[in-house]
Amino acid sequence: MLHKVRVLKNFGNMRKRQVVVRRLEGPPSRSVRSVKYGECQKNHAANVGGYAVDGCREFMASGDEGTSSALICAACNCHRNFHKKEVEAETVSECSSPTSSGT
Repeated sequence: MLHKVRVLKNFGNMRKRQVVVRRLEGPPSRSVRSVKYGECQKNHAANVGGYAVDGCREFMASGDEGTSSALICAACNCHRNFHKKEVEAETVSECSSPTSSGT
């Protein structure tokens, strides 16, 4: 597995960038991320100094992926950024274990 390290050095007004590539030892692994947007946290009463949320429990896109309407919730009509972002990351490592001989 390759790992990139970026090093920045300042020399007066000049900035030098250097990219170092290292090979990490061990079995190959990969990260699997799934992102889910939960309840809406938009404060609808902020302009009057209060706090009130609409109760939308989960983001549902109002359009197809890749369009601007995919970022608007069909339930509450808010932008996706108002919904709580929940990231589930899982590291999958492919390693083999020694087999027993059965004796």
